[in-house]
Amino acid sequence: MRNLVLSVIGDDRPGLVSALADVVAVQGGNWEQSQLAQLAGKFAGIVVVAVPEARADGLIAAVTGLDGLLEVAVHTGGTAGSGVEATPLTIQVLGTDRAGIVQELSAALSRHDVSIERLTTGTREAPMAGGTLFEAQLDVLVPEVADLSGIRSSLEAIAAELMVDLGIAGA
Repeated sequence: MRNLVLSVIGDDRPGLVSALADVVAVQGGNWEQSQLAQLAGKFAGIVVVAVPEARADGLIAAVTGLDGLLEVAVHTGGTAGSGVEATPLTIQVLGTDRAGIVQELSAALSRHDVSIERLTTGTREAPMAGGTLFEAQLDVLVPEVADLSGIRSSLEAIAAELMVDLGIAGA
C-alpha cells in the first residue's frame, strides 16, 4: 500500500467531501485520516489515503481531475514519528485577539524542539468586554530530553506579555 497526502481546497458548497470520497473509493483507496474545515468561504483540508501501489497513479489522476470542484495537490506520505521518545502536552490559550500570538507561541516551542502535532485556532466575540477573543489549542510532543520547566516558563512569559490565559495539561 502507498500512502498519499491530499491537500484540498475549493469554494465551500455541499457535496465536496462526497465527491472526493467517491473518487478515492472508485480508485480502490482507503480514506484513513483527515482534517477538513470551512474557512472564510473556502473548504480546505488534508486527507491521508492508502491505495494499492498499482492503483496510485489512477487515484492521483482522478483526484487532481476534480478541478472546478476542488483543487487537489498530492504528496507521497512519509513514515510516522521520528523514533524519539516524547511527552504529549495540550496547551490552551485564550485572550484578546492581536497579531503575533501564533508566531510567538510557535517560535518558543521551536526553540525547545517541541513538535506541534495539531494547532486549532479561532476568534469569537468577547461577550462581556466587547472586542474579539483569540483562542488556540496546541497538541504538542515534547522530547524526553527537553527541559519541561523551561518550556513552561517560556510559555508563561509570553502569556504574561500578551495578556492571555494559558493552560498546560499532560505533564
